[in-house]
Amino acid sequence: MLSSVSVQEQKQMLGERLFPLIQSMHRDLAGKITGMLLEIDNSELIHMLESGESLRAKVSVSLCSLAARSHRCSYSNNSNKHICIAP
Repeated sequence: MLSSVSVQEQKQMLGERLFPLIQSMHRDLAGKITGMLLEIDNSELIHMLESGESLRAKVSVSLCSLAARSHRCSYSNNSNKHICIAP
């Protein structure tokens, strides 16, 4: 079904499926996070729709990116972990 529409329409369709999933995790930031994730390749977006774990990981990275913009995120090189406080 996705292959029969333009890339922009594919993004729209994927966004419409991702948004409610993200909204259930972070209601106030769902639009912003969905927009950030739609910059990712469509094959990865499809994988996120199929894998809740993958989606949660990408949402977490997006939250950290948003927090970093507010200077509320640090990165520990020793443990390879992000420590974030979502805005």
